[in-house]
Amino acid sequence: MTTENGWRQRYEPVIGLEIHVQLSTRTKMFCGCELSFGEQPNLHTCPICLAHPGSLPVTNEQAVRYALQIALALDCEIAPRSIFHRKNYFYPDNPKAYQISQYDIPLATAGRLGDVRIHRVHLEEDAAKLVHVSASGRIHGSGSSLVDFNRGGTPLVEIVTEPDLDDPATAREWLQLLRTTIKQIGVSDVNMEEGSLRCDANVSLRPVGADALGVKAELKNMNSFRFLERGINAELERQAALLDAEEQVEQETLHFDPRSGELTPLRSKEYAHDYRYFPEPDLVPLAPTEAMLSEARESLPELPASRRERYLAELELADKQATQLAFDADLGAYFEAALAAADGTTPKVIANWVTGELVASLREAKADDADPASSRVSPDALAKLAGMVERKEISTGAARRVLATLVAEGGDPTRIVEREGLGQLDDSGELEAIVARAVESDPEAAARVRDGNMKAIGPLVGFVMRETKGRADGGEVTRLIRERLGLG
Repeated sequence: MTTENGWRQRYEPVIGLEIHVQLSTRTKMFCGCELSFGEQPNLHTCPICLAHPGSLPVTNEQAVRYALQIALALDCEIAPRSIFHRKNYFYPDNPKAYQISQYDIPLATAGRLGDVRIHRVHLEEDAAKLVHVSASGRIHGSGSSLVDFNRGGTPLVEIVTEPDLDDPATAREWLQLLRTTIKQIGVSDVNMEEGSLRCDANVSLRPVGADALGVKAELKNMNSFRFLERGINAELERQAALLDAEEQVEQETLHFDPRSGELTPLRSKEYAHDYRYFPEPDLVPLAPTEAMLSEARESLPELPASRRERYLAELELADKQATQLAFDADLGAYFEAALAAADGTTPKVIANWVTGELVASLREAKADDADPASSRVSPDALAKLAGMVERKEISTGAARRVLATLVAEGGDPTRIVEREGLGQLDDSGELEAIVARAVESDPEAAARVRDGNMKAIGPLVGFVMRETKGRADGGEVTRLIRERLGLG
């Protein structure tokens, strides 16, 4: 088996993504049936979404408006006139034997999100849901299949990227950015577990430095970010092994099993002519008015990419922090709330406590929900705590103890500090006496520090912190120890 370190010297990956986003409209794409998830099967159906003879589709206006918002958020060019097509194929989850989609004149093209170009954005309808049942009645076993038409006809926006990604981890990060962007817009809950965000990946390898693309394989319906990265990695390894053995990579559609890590073929890859596209005769073209476009533009919130730039330029946050807070919508909202509640505290300090101390404390406490917004620690309380540390009213160690109490109980950090006696130790004489005892208690560590080994200062600082219950300022303790040892 070839290894990644080996084939990376010979081949370069080329990755493009196709993302399906279920829109959070009240009704389906071409009929008045309500959308649902997890309800009794086949509850929301009608002659239109069941394709009864003589039924006619009507375009969902709200779905068009949501699609325009997505296209504008991705900096796309909106087509002045786009049309729907019939994409013909037979499958049990598609009662019409064709899907209403868009083909050569999509809603939008030529966009960009981050470093990835968007090839097209178009509207279509979802298929029904197949449930596979074994002879014993268990779901997903071999046997018969049942069809739940509740999902059939759900409005979808398909986003197709250019093949601009060259690494599985980067593909995962970009999809997370896309999910956050769409969630910020508010047109979909983009819940991968419930299928409202689904991703296919087109994956190929080519010799390093070559311009021509290799033969691609399509990985279907990856339903988590982690599985997307793992599936692409597995397919790259498979293709590299084939190329190294001088075998041909076939254009086909594959399924990645995250439990076994195996790839299995589903079907040979179809081409556009296989679907026999032709214009949908029962639907008029889409021609967005200037009023619709203006409304869509004005409805857009600050998007993650723009928020990241603001954090870097105006708040002077570190790149990693700015990216984390901008691309994680919930964490970013918590940070914004804490920043608004802060009384002159530096944004960097608040960002450090949100992304570092708070997230770590929630994980350490094994909170039921590690999301800060759902925790007992209010943004106002965290802002107060960060401000107390910055003003040196309490030490960092004492602040961590306060934070642990906030995670467990909630409350006001000021009152917790007063109750627990965690205020900063202001008596310099008392602190100097404790430092003297620290040096006397560990002469070996003191000698190493005198000889220039500053790593040995740790036990001395630890002694002082234990004696003061974390109330002493670490920087001041270090200064006093050095002074005590004649190091200035």
